[in-house]
Amino acid sequence: MSAADAAPDTPSSASGLADDLPRLFSTLANHRRVLLAVSGGPDSTALMLLAQRWRALTPDGPELFVASVDHGLRTEARAETEAVARLSGELGLPHAILTWPGALPAGGIQEAARDARYELLLDHARAIGADAIATAHTCDDQAETVLFRLMRGSGLSGLAGIPARRDLGEMHLVRPLLGVRKVELIAVCRQAGAGFAQDPSNHNPRFARTRLRAMLPLLEAEGLDAPRFARLAARIARAEVALEAATDAATLEVCLSVGGEIALSQLRRGPFAVLPEEIGLRLLGRAIESLAESPVELAKLEALHGWIVALDKAARGARTLAGTLVRVERDVVLVRPAPARKTISGQIDANLRVPGVKVSPRHLGKGAGRT
Repeated sequence: MSAADAAPDTPSSASGLADDLPRLFSTLANHRRVLLAVSGGPDSTALMLLAQRWRALTPDGPELFVASVDHGLRTEARAETEAVARLSGELGLPHAILTWPGALPAGGIQEAARDARYELLLDHARAIGADAIATAHTCDDQAETVLFRLMRGSGLSGLAGIPARRDLGEMHLVRPLLGVRKVELIAVCRQAGAGFAQDPSNHNPRFARTRLRAMLPLLEAEGLDAPRFARLAARIARAEVALEAATDAATLEVCLSVGGEIALSQLRRGPFAVLPEEIGLRLLGRAIESLAESPVELAKLEALHGWIVALDKAARGARTLAGTLVRVERDVVLVRPAPARKTISGQIDANLRVPGVKVSPRHLGKGAGRT
């Protein structure tokens, strides 16, 4: 993560949004075309209103486009996107309704809908020649995200929260309102006389985020409000930049050089074993993730790292994780794709088992059992 990815340190004051437009939208100034993601809720409606005002004050600013995604999950969604289209037209901004063509899964619906939304927005942004997508995540969203990830046992990378900017290859995802409270954005809509929709799923206790959202007023009453969560995320993001830089330096020291290039999959065992634990974890994680078939869970990575550094200097062994085989030799730690292998009586060789780590059946030979 670069310094540009760090979350903003403090939210804007409720009274100064109009005067604060140049700062809020400074991340958009260097782009040619920007796609505003507008669902019709108060946050994204305010994003469109404020961005249009900023653009009117910025003659050399980017062209602004608007898109709304209809996942087909609610019958009201089409009317909401059409309302955005009408308001967008009044503001002189081109608008498109993007429809998800496939069926979303019954489980993990919010995550699946989010992934589908970004996929559609990315495709449309490329089609219109935009080089940035702006979303309306707020300071309150940041607080919910940090609390949610804390509940899930996230590491520092997760607790850094939502980045204000994220690079997606040639595309940039920017969140200009990440330091603004939701109540401020509702006020923007009301002052402009702009209606907005309310997604009922935001109040459905079936979803963990909804239940956590209900806790935030109680925490705020004790002094732990959204700006303090955002400040925590910003400070962790700042530390994250330093830790990633330290991991880059450790990569040069610990990884072997093959043909003049760093071989991330070949680690010098001695220098690796004495790295600070957090740096060693990150370096090992990079090596595994470069080959992994699935995301690497932090707890499992911690177990694997702990096993490696606890081995006697003369000991050797191997473990699997996320579709990779991590083999400890006398002088090196090698990371390779895990081979499919046959087993006896459906058992996994104990030498390849990490305590607490399950091996997917797809990595096993015919007749292997589920662990």
